[in-house]
Amino acid sequence: MMLGSCTTADPLPPWFDSIERLPLNSITVKGHRIAYLDQGQGPPVILIHGFGGSMWQWEYQQAALAGQFRVITPDLLGAGLSDKPEIEYRPDQLMEFLTGFMDALHIPQAVMIGNSMGAGLAIGLALDYPTRVSALILIDGLPARVMDHLGSPSLRRALTTPAPSWIVSVGNWLFGGSLLESTLREFIHDPALLTQAVLDRSNRNRQRPGLFRALLTVGTNLPLWERDFAPRIGTITHRTLIIWGEEDRVFPIKAGDELHQMIARSQYIRVPNAGHIPQWEQPDVVNAKILSFLQP
Repeated sequence: MMLGSCTTADPLPPWFDSIERLPLNSITVKGHRIAYLDQGQGPPVILIHGFGGSMWQWEYQQAALAGQFRVITPDLLGAGLSDKPEIEYRPDQLMEFLTGFMDALHIPQAVMIGNSMGAGLAIGLALDYPTRVSALILIDGLPARVMDHLGSPSLRRALTTPAPSWIVSVGNWLFGGSLLESTLREFIHDPALLTQAVLDRSNRNRQRPGLFRALLTVGTNLPLWERDFAPRIGTITHRTLIIWGEEDRVFPIKAGDELHQMIARSQYIRVPNAGHIPQWEQPDVVNAKILSFLQP
């Protein structure tokens, strides 16, 4: 259900500046702009970022995977450079936009690689749109009983705050910069990786208009995930690889162990010296595991 207005997106820059400069693309899905990267040729792989994230979380996967695959990396609706309309951001709506995105790019089926909440969307697609998913790779999420597993104080506050989004936005402008590094330290194991350039990029992302309302709305819909999808995780029959950072403080390693037990015949890789975003902290290890899993 539309709630009225839409936060107008800024003009899309021509390039995505990460460890390399990549051309940015956009496409309209159900009337809203989705920004994305599109690299390489071959079987399609879609990289789905997590709650509060954006395509930068996959910057080390672009060149590594594009030699064998068409690597498509969207900013989800409500995140990054994509539109942030005033919708409910229910799990079923996000999956409809994701399948609409695939339709717009003429992709009937793809490997889904999701991190954190993005893994939850990948799980949802495998359950409700099974023919759209050729294989699943789930990186540090999303377990059943999310709040029971959740170890991040910052993320717990974000998911449970009763404050209106405008109050959170004002607080973000006043105090967010000083809290940003401490929050990222809950996600990243090695603090040396949090360079000033990384902090500046994260700071720019959190200041995008409409971001906090979208994030808070996603958080309020967590019970829908627990009700409609988590109980069915054990019915997944797709080839599945689970990758987990051993030092994850958001969803500690026990959550990865449990997800592995729930999905029959899933493969399970634990990544040492990595937190909640192992594909960014230990990209060589993670990329090698992804490529090995996806070999015919």
